[in-house]
Amino acid sequence: MLDKDEIEKVGKAREEWEETSVKKTTSRFPERKAEFATDSGIEVKRTYTPEDQKDMDYLNDLGFPGKYPFTRGVQPTMYRGRFWTMRQYAGFGNAEESNARYKYLLSQGQTGLSIAFDLPTQIGYDSDHPLAEGEVGKVGVAISSLADMEVLFDGIPMDKVSTSMTINAPAAVLLAMYIAVAEKQGVSMDKLDGTIQNDILKEYVARGTYIFPPTPSMRLITDIFAFCSANVPKWNTISISGYHIREAGSTAVQEVAFTLADGIAYVDAAMKAGLDVDEFAPRLSFFFNANNNLFQEVAKFRAARRLWAKIMRDRFHAKNPKSWQLRFHTQTGGSTLTAQQPDNNIVRVTLQALEAVLGGTQSLHTNSRDEALSLPTEDSVRIALRTQQIIAYESGAADTIDPLAGSYYVESLTDDIERKAKEYIDKIDDLGGAPKAIEKGFIQKEIQDAAYEYQKAVESGEIVVVGMNKFQIEEQPPKNLLRVDPSVGEKQKERLAKLRSERDNAAVKRTLAEVDRAARGEDNLMPYIIDAVKVYATLGEICDVLRGVFGVYQESVIL
Repeated sequence: MLDKDEIEKVGKAREEWEETSVKKTTSRFPERKAEFATDSGIEVKRTYTPEDQKDMDYLNDLGFPGKYPFTRGVQPTMYRGRFWTMRQYAGFGNAEESNARYKYLLSQGQTGLSIAFDLPTQIGYDSDHPLAEGEVGKVGVAISSLADMEVLFDGIPMDKVSTSMTINAPAAVLLAMYIAVAEKQGVSMDKLDGTIQNDILKEYVARGTYIFPPTPSMRLITDIFAFCSANVPKWNTISISGYHIREAGSTAVQEVAFTLADGIAYVDAAMKAGLDVDEFAPRLSFFFNANNNLFQEVAKFRAARRLWAKIMRDRFHAKNPKSWQLRFHTQTGGSTLTAQQPDNNIVRVTLQALEAVLGGTQSLHTNSRDEALSLPTEDSVRIALRTQQIIAYESGAADTIDPLAGSYYVESLTDDIERKAKEYIDKIDDLGGAPKAIEKGFIQKEIQDAAYEYQKAVESGEIVVVGMNKFQIEEQPPKNLLRVDPSVGEKQKERLAKLRSERDNAAVKRTLAEVDRAARGEDNLMPYIIDAVKVYATLGEICDVLRGVFGVYQESVIL
């Protein structure tokens, strides 16, 4: 380490160098700005030195992998022990088509499943509901009942694969179906490994697939926490999601701040419901975006880990070190993909995947090159998976833990992102917490303003998007795009009609009545929902019962 006098000398030398070189630098790149900054407004200096770390408790904040505050990673061995879980988010059409895609991906070396559900499923409607018309199977797989889920996992050993499900408002119902299918395979729920997204707060600000108002939605989430803590101990009960916040237009700092603020709200709610923090906190997980600024994104992941560790230890007084750990899944940035020159997206995704690995992700999905145009083809999804495998086996990026640690630039960015995110969290606390900040429109307005500023910069050419607003070419629309069979909706309606005619409808009526009774009281809802799905009550029927008790959320107009 340099002493104070040496650091000051380095700082003075840098200032002199900048004064003499600035004119040369800006004239060499006339189209680039003299001042550089990340999308979070963090100034990027021309060079970094030890002076940029003189105000931080460097050794304590950096630490060692697997040790508080986990800046360098949550495990002491990280990828030297095993690689991150390689997932490809997939699902389309009916359960048979998606089952075939999952088997293909597993045969190609994917190590975990990531289920995409269609829009009707995400908002708790069966495929034959009038509001589902034209949407069945389009952006994910259509799942209306346990019968669909049985087909979806046919031939897939549920005790040997980790499954992530991107489902939020009806997460309890889909988890219940997953548990029931596993039981039919002879796999007890204590052996199941996976994640439900189950993050309703970000739906209100960034994504929109909500059903119920916030209070009953939080009750469903805490019921899942309690049930899984006792019965499904390997299950990640929530994936607190910054991904969609970033996709909606937030900055990197806002992504960290708003995601952790939501996490604070979930921990608060669970503790107020009587749960011990160390009983449920070790199974909390997070979901982040990997965007285009390589060094900022690496620093973002490191800052989020460090900030969450401090929150859990110092704010919530968790005693178990596993409760302090921020474990996260990463998906490359869907909003960064362009319909123009789609092969360029392979390069973007490669850089973003590298960011996630250098930042210490626990699992990773890489987007496919054609996703700005359609659901990905089999060829495209294979290239996306191979991108992860090449980084893992050929790049050397996974050979040592946190290889960018000690970089003056990365450590400075990590510190800045942590500080700015903490300022946002303090502001949200002043407003009464994330639910109140959402109710008042604060978080939505911050995201909207950031998205507007970014779009203005793209349209003015201040931000260059290669192939879209610069370096364009004449090109023909791609021919080999995946098209979902338009008849899938009618086939799903026929399947549901057959199910309803053959099931024990008296048992369905009885179990739905029990769900209604439990929803009106204080019992944990999970056992009653599991009983209902086992007799083939449908997703829509269960959610309709809950709508009748809880009501439906109506978004407020924010001026």
